[in-house]
Amino acid sequence: MNSPVEKLILIDGSGLIYRGFYAIPPFFKAPDGTQTNAVFGFASILISLLSAQKPDYIAVALDKKGPTFRHKEFKEYKATRVKAPQELYDQIPLVQEVINTFGIPLFEAEGFEADDILATIAKRLSGDKNIQTFIATGDFDIFQVVGPNVSILYPAKGFKEAEVWTTKDVIKKYNLTPEQIPDYKGLAGDSSDNIPGVRGIGDKGATELLLKYKNLENIYEHLGEIGGAMHKKLEEGRDSAFMSKRLATLDSATPIDFDLSACRMKDLDISSVQNLFGKLGFKSLQKRLADAFSTHYEQEVLF
Repeated sequence: MNSPVEKLILIDGSGLIYRGFYAIPPFFKAPDGTQTNAVFGFASILISLLSAQKPDYIAVALDKKGPTFRHKEFKEYKATRVKAPQELYDQIPLVQEVINTFGIPLFEAEGFEADDILATIAKRLSGDKNIQTFIATGDFDIFQVVGPNVSILYPAKGFKEAEVWTTKDVIKKYNLTPEQIPDYKGLAGDSSDNIPGVRGIGDKGATELLLKYKNLENIYEHLGEIGGAMHKKLEEGRDSAFMSKRLATLDSATPIDFDLSACRMKDLDISSVQNLFGKLGFKSLQKRLADAFSTHYEQEVLF
């Protein structure tokens, strides 16, 4: 008799902190005056995920402060991004306190991004047919790890009505498989991360090349078949293409100490969470928490 399939929710903590910070007005403050809009947003999403998804396992990944291996290869990586205000970074310890109070394991790794950690965990479990992994994120980069046992939970109403993205959904939306996303960025680049790609190729050209040749390596193996201006662009941008693909490829061998059993959902210490929410002035979340875990009634998400 087959074992029942259990659900693991992996949370892109850094992405959801940013989402909360910019979705919730900055006047959200604790009774002591501490700004808490990012904390409130993250906690609200967390309640929605737990009450709507009811996972068997759960974990959160966060970016670690400092440069990553990508910055070492390309110092201009993400250089065009506007630095988030200090008010966001000041709230990260409070978000970590929320995560700890909920009893959820938190993973960070120096020199790596949260997406690398998520990819590492997803890959380690991808062969386990008894675990279905869902990654809660609004970041396109992580779509490259989608597979038979790995799906994306994409935000809708603060994840209360999250969209589930599978391999079929990625192909339908982008005409590319999840595995081709790094190849696509190797050609088209990614302005949000300041990944250069190949000058002059663009989205349409990258997609057409990958539909025919499948991946970056095969494109360059058959470069002689490609004529005209496209050939010249590819030839001149060869080094940039392969560097850009490396930058866009998530590291699925991040050095983390991951134990699935430690991620199993435990009975929530509601009183501790309520005390923390009280300290932070989250009265509406206190009520939502009580409703979700006492009567299983879910209120509307506030953003």
